[in-house]
Amino acid sequence: MKRRLIYNAFTHVTPNHHSHGYWRHPEGRIQLDYKRLAPWLDLARTVERGKFDTVFLADVVGVYDKFRGNGDTSIRTAMQFPSLDPASLVSALGAVTEHLGFAVTSSVIQDHPFDFARKMSTLDHMTDGRVAWNIVTSYLDNAARNHGQSALTEHDERYRWAEEYADVAYKLWEASWEDDALVADPERGVFADPAKVHKIHHRGQRYSVEGPHLSEPSPQRTPLLFQAGGSEAGRSFAARHAEATFIASRTPESAALTAADLRARARAFGRDGDELKIIVSLAPVIGSTEAEALARRRELKEWLSVEALQSFWSGGLGVDLSNIDPARPISELLLTNHVRGNVRAFIEAAPDHVVTFGDLLRQTVSGRFAGTPEQIADEVQRYADAGVDGFNVVPVTTLGWWSEFVDQVVPVLQSRGLMQTDYAPGTLREKIQGHGPYLPDHHPARLTRAAVRPVSSNHAAAVT
Repeated sequence: MKRRLIYNAFTHVTPNHHSHGYWRHPEGRIQLDYKRLAPWLDLARTVERGKFDTVFLADVVGVYDKFRGNGDTSIRTAMQFPSLDPASLVSALGAVTEHLGFAVTSSVIQDHPFDFARKMSTLDHMTDGRVAWNIVTSYLDNAARNHGQSALTEHDERYRWAEEYADVAYKLWEASWEDDALVADPERGVFADPAKVHKIHHRGQRYSVEGPHLSEPSPQRTPLLFQAGGSEAGRSFAARHAEATFIASRTPESAALTAADLRARARAFGRDGDELKIIVSLAPVIGSTEAEALARRRELKEWLSVEALQSFWSGGLGVDLSNIDPARPISELLLTNHVRGNVRAFIEAAPDHVVTFGDLLRQTVSGRFAGTPEQIADEVQRYADAGVDGFNVVPVTTLGWWSEFVDQVVPVLQSRGLMQTDYAPGTLREKIQGHGPYLPDHHPARLTRAAVRPVSSNHAAAVT
């Protein structure tokens, strides 16, 4: 394998992730078990058997309620609703696996960073260092109103918010405990040296956090950092912080341009461009022949709910599509405060760079590519040749589909050197980045140590 490609099993603890309305299909009704633990344990075991890197747990913390001015359509069609807490699954999934990682999506608007940092340290401990954080800033108005805001914060301000949020979490993970603070000496009765456990004394625009971190350092200290943001602010945030970023490009050519831009930005922040792994979506319908795959995709699309798709895109774009002519080009509307990367990707992929709102509904995420395992491997190779480092594999149904991919597609990918055949030892960061278990010293998280430790509590005497 020339370059180590990353594969994430893209999931969401909901009856419906991206195959909107497919839960009504006889094969899709397994999604009704989303609230039971057993199918998720089976999913984790299956994708680890296929040597996937992570179960990537997507999430939203609000209802898509822009379509027709309310959330009724989303609620009626199970359009990413109901949605359970993804972090609550991780300990259970970690207990039945040995190497598989778990990427937890958590928005800066939902948990206070002090509580969030403790939660992630706990999960990193309980999984022996196999946890990642997918940093998001949210784009649903209802999510903002659910967390004390009257409206969604302006787009670029949400990334400034994320900068401070990450800074607080970094200080807790990286700076609060020195590497040798844990003594655990029963003869002296000393568990931790108080001179080496520091308050962080963070005072910022949004947060005031004294510390110290309540958890001793976990195997990775800071979890592996994922992020997805296609706007100018989002790309800059990824280039400064992320170890892997999920881009919305829909063609290898577009992905190559975006990857080059992101890596150049990373280098401008003093990072090695190769530190930032570029991830795209792979949403295949699999068939033993091309004709079978295309027929299965046609059936998938026949079962999709147009209303659910309208609600999905209305929420993501911040535009009520019930009032929009489907023939109207997206570019005619100024989309200032919602999802930008997906819109850019659609426009870049169109032959004439003109995309209408009707195009959005026809070009769904699920089943974007249909083919045999060999054809899917060809598609993977095209993206790898364009400089992509990995894939968020989007299933037709979140539950019950993975054995199809693992048994049919994975062997072809492995035979071509496009997917690992075994796991490397160590933490998730060591498996994916090839170094670790901690972030490199030039990362913003590690740099917080120098800022925090000089202002640590002066009254704590060194243990003698």
